Amino acid sequence: MQYLHLDPSFTPYDKSIGFEAFVFSGGEPHIKILEQNIDEVITITHRINSFNDLGVLLIATDALRRMNVKIINVFIPYFPAARQDRVMVSGEPLSVKVYTDIINAQNYNQVTVFDPHSEVTPALLNNIKILQNYEFVQQCLQTINEEVVLVAPDGGALKKIYKVSEYLGGLKVTECSKKRDIKTGQLSGFRVYEEDLTGKHCVVVDDICDGGGTFLGLAKALKLKNASKLSLIVSHGIFSNGIEKLSKIFDNVFTTNSIKDIEAERVLQIKL
Repeated sequence: MQYLHLDPSFTPYDKSIGFEAFVFSGGEPHIKILEQNIDEVITITHRINSFNDLGVLLIATDALRRMNVKIINVFIPYFPAARQDRVMVSGEPLSVKVYTDIINAQNYNQVTVFDPHSEVTPALLNNIKILQNYEFVQQCLQTINEEVVLVAPDGGALKKIYKVSEYLGGLKVTECSKKRDIKTGQLSGFRVYEEDLTGKHCVVVDDICDGGGTFLGLAKALKLKNASKLSLIVSHGIFSNGIEKLSKIFDNVFTTNSIKDIEAERVLQIKL
């Protein structure tokens, strides 16, 4: 099998097929596959952070099909709009369905996604293969190399974190909750459902870190319960507000290169 890595910085498999890509002055992405000896089975990988990135994937797919590639697989580590998986107020789109409809229309043989946000993306996406976060979390814990307590930041993370715990042999899980204003997005009311965490290394596990407000608020609540150390493990690190505040309150921050490459003090990025 051959691979086409559309993001030169994201190469999870073997060497990429050669290509040239650029954007026309009108804003349209373009691609030219340089190699002519193409297999009938190709896997495309891409980190989709914008509609332009999605456009590059689509035109690359068309180019390959015009070169008689019969089977195309794709690896999209962070599936776009996975968090926009419900309509909260009137006037909003169901964005994840827009993306899945576009991907489904390409009739890919297999679509591999790493740690999707909820069960909605797998339900909407055809021929999906899910890479769970189990081995990633295990690798992070091996780096920590001490007894830990897993922390679920909210109710949405509970089901997933108990599966992680099961995979790891039944590690203790501490449940937490928060309140979010639907209209403003403001977070409040962080609660830790554990009386005392004295001497415990608490490891918060979640799929996405965007602005980091959830984890900063939760870290303070855990400290109030006497947690001795804090680590954060997130599959997809957006870090839209930077990493400085998180790295001050967490002893360790772990993420992958599913969205972008990160070089920051006290952040360990594990490549997929």
